[in-house]
Amino acid sequence: MRKAFIYTTLLLSFLAMNSALFSQESHSQYQNSMFRYYDQYVYQSDKRFHTSVKPFLNRQVDSIVSLDTLYRIPTNTLVGDIIFNRSLIKYDKNNFAFTIDPFINFELGKGSDYDDNSWISTRGFIINGSLGKNFSFSTLFSENQSMFNDYRRGLVSKYQVIPGQGRPKGYKEGGYDYAFSEAYVSYTASKYFNFQFGHGKNFIGDGYRSLLLSDHAFSYPYFKITTDVWNIKYMMLWMQFQDFTNPHPYGTAYDKKWGAFHYLDWSITPWLTFGFFEAIIWQNADSTGHRGFDFNYANPVIFFRPVEFSVGSPDNVVVGFNGKITLFDDKIIYGQLTLDEFKFSEMKNFEDGWWGNKFSFQAGYKAFNVLNIRNLSIQTEYNIVRPYMYSHLSSLKNYGHYNVSLAHPMGSNFWESISFLRYNYKRLFFEGRYSFAKHGTDSAGLNYGNNIFLPYDTRVNEYGNYLGQADPVNLQYFSLQLAFLVNPRYNFNIYVNYTNRKETSSMMNNNQNLFTFGIRTSLHNFYYDY
Repeated sequence: MRKAFIYTTLLLSFLAMNSALFSQESHSQYQNSMFRYYDQYVYQSDKRFHTSVKPFLNRQVDSIVSLDTLYRIPTNTLVGDIIFNRSLIKYDKNNFAFTIDPFINFELGKGSDYDDNSWISTRGFIINGSLGKNFSFSTLFSENQSMFNDYRRGLVSKYQVIPGQGRPKGYKEGGYDYAFSEAYVSYTASKYFNFQFGHGKNFIGDGYRSLLLSDHAFSYPYFKITTDVWNIKYMMLWMQFQDFTNPHPYGTAYDKKWGAFHYLDWSITPWLTFGFFEAIIWQNADSTGHRGFDFNYANPVIFFRPVEFSVGSPDNVVVGFNGKITLFDDKIIYGQLTLDEFKFSEMKNFEDGWWGNKFSFQAGYKAFNVLNIRNLSIQTEYNIVRPYMYSHLSSLKNYGHYNVSLAHPMGSNFWESISFLRYNYKRLFFEGRYSFAKHGTDSAGLNYGNNIFLPYDTRVNEYGNYLGQADPVNLQYFSLQLAFLVNPRYNFNIYVNYTNRKETSSMMNNNQNLFTFGIRTSLHNFYYDY
């Protein structure tokens, strides 16, 4: 993280000296699925918007819908305007502009299985700015303490990280202390090219989950180039990840690995979009010594690596597809298919359950303004991930970062159904959701294909593998949330939430309730629903 900050500062200084060349071109901060104000507008078929590449660029969103148009409240005072409409601190003069806003989360909760309360205390800030016409920058930092006297404690204990927010250290009796930060610099060379260098997250897909690249894992250093030509968006993304699974002597850095991702999204017609995806993961060092960034993967041409993979490449290659069909402007069918291994002869005999039939599949549906009720939306989604998907011979080449998957948070060897009902009236937001999942657990020291950080050569069976194998676990998750959006500029809201989580298997029967309320800045998706 320290290196990423230094590199970002150096690049920011260099670009500032050349600010006469640069228009504001930041990416949208509004990634929280409950408060994405622009979704029903960018999904309209006549816009031909590339909705599967997130975060969106503000310039492209603003060309369709404006945040101020939807939510601005007329006020007669500066204080009222700051509370309800604008940033806390704002400066715009002499071709230089910036805003400063709070990044907070003060939550109090009560779980059914604990005597003590749960709570979260997050204090931080967000700075967004621009120099000239084509250059922008952003930085976010928060200091956090939390006490999870509820089902979330089990997730932190299992993965040794706060979901999406990094690795904690102990705080008082049973609490956690952790920091969270993101930053980037963005330069738009023309209407065709945007360059970003930063420390953050990316997401590919149209669903709540992504089986290609999700925003569940902790932030990482990245360099991204996006190209918009005709009806095509092409993204090239290079990233560095960290692996915690190997021994880590005190005073030494965690093991590193690298990723090169290519994604081409083609709007074939106003109602049909198809995407092609490729990812390559390689370790930073091996038995032959330090390898570092492999400049062979600087090649921006998509699908050049599967050719090398077919003749014996040592690195991990994942390929996939993303699709979207828009019906009647506000009804969307979407899906994904991801392949980690593929042998045609084994796929023909799929019922044999060869371990190497590693793939994942998503199918979903979302609709806006349901029953002609403005701002009422529904979404339902089905995901399956085969055993051993995303794993490799070594965790230094698997599809993971910071102890969790870069795709679905449940790893592999499961299926899941998840549905949402969302409605907002002006600044009042409601969300109800229900999900059911069945997954197999790796037990008794045996690898049945759920933990993607286990080497796949430790598998239990060569054939006869199936979804949910080993000891199956049923997971039900139900929640209701009501929130009032105080300031849409940085998604500051007051909320109350109820969650019921049931987890059953032959070895356990857990049924937990959690009530929470608080105030927070909801700019990210932090997942606890797995």
